[in-house]
Amino acid sequence: MNAALENKPLKVLVVGGGIGGMSAAITMRGIGASVELVDIDPSWGVSGAGITITGPTLRAFKQLGVLDEIMANAYTGNGIRVCDVEGRTLQELDTPMPPEAGVPGSGGFTRPGLHRILAKRVREAGVEVRLSVTVDGFHERRDGVDVAFSDGRTGHYDLVVGADGVWSRVRELIFPAAPTPEYTGQNSWRVTLERSPEIDRRHYYLGGPLKVGFTPVSDQQMYLFVLEKSPKVWRQKTGLHEPLAALLKDYGGMVGKVRDGLNEASEIVFRPLEGFFLPPPWHCGHVLLIGDAAHPTTPQLASGAGMAVEDALVLAEEVARAASVPEALLAFMARREERCRLIVESSIEIGRLEQARAPVAEQTAVVQRALQILAAPI
Repeated sequence: MNAALENKPLKVLVVGGGIGGMSAAITMRGIGASVELVDIDPSWGVSGAGITITGPTLRAFKQLGVLDEIMANAYTGNGIRVCDVEGRTLQELDTPMPPEAGVPGSGGFTRPGLHRILAKRVREAGVEVRLSVTVDGFHERRDGVDVAFSDGRTGHYDLVVGADGVWSRVRELIFPAAPTPEYTGQNSWRVTLERSPEIDRRHYYLGGPLKVGFTPVSDQQMYLFVLEKSPKVWRQKTGLHEPLAALLKDYGGMVGKVRDGLNEASEIVFRPLEGFFLPPPWHCGHVLLIGDAAHPTTPQLASGAGMAVEDALVLAEEVARAASVPEALLAFMARREERCRLIVESSIEIGRLEQARAPVAEQTAVVQRALQILAAPI
């Protein structure tokens, strides 16, 4: 046990109340730290269609202690069915997890549902949550870091965890010369739908002008995703059904059925895909970046959330056994850099292959190779 925790609770600030931040708050409370979480969003909510969950992410949720509740509300299963643009099966991809992991190979969940489960655990763990606030500055000291907040308050902490997303304020403060996220050449569309019985697992539709797929997120719901190669654009939140339907004009099967049913009331989310890998280290003094603040990735491997939860798990393990916070952060980097780099670089490579309309086998080979590596313990 960390000597500091034996004498007095380690004082930890988590900046950002998303998946990574909430996970870090839960794991740090689990080792006895005193934890404060701040989030700029006054409602501390989340929007979006849903997320795909890989086997390694389910394993991370199991270690976090929330798997049973997630599985009771989400979709979990195994495998990915790869189809052509007419919906004919081309290939069945396995999503193997070692038996000792005790989790399915894949899944899907609504973003609001996952947020509710994690937020409830944060509250139950006794984390102090403050909303409508973020950080304005840091001043490093030998024994920790002084923090200035946007509401005028100040505080002293043994550790600050920056989990404030792809456009991280914490990253901007500690690494002002760091690279910023880059557009990858694809825009993402997601549509929440009533789940069709034939979508019994994740589906990809390859070989056409787009990357298209379905992910079940519960017994009743699924979402359609579409990755479109185009210049970076931003779209209004209304009237999205018409351009999306036009994009899907060449597709038959279930995709064609969904296309023909799109209307003004369809729940459609649109965003450009951006990502990058922050060169190590991801820490400066007593301040550490995790999740999308350090390694924002595109959704091709469906592992952004999983990497953020893994970051939180590994951080707590290293803080609990290290003699000091700086020592723990060095050990954290040694365990996380290579694995997170694999996710970011493989996801971007898959996106490049999709845009080049590479052979289906070439695209799926990158997916399978990465999933096999991710199945290894963290």
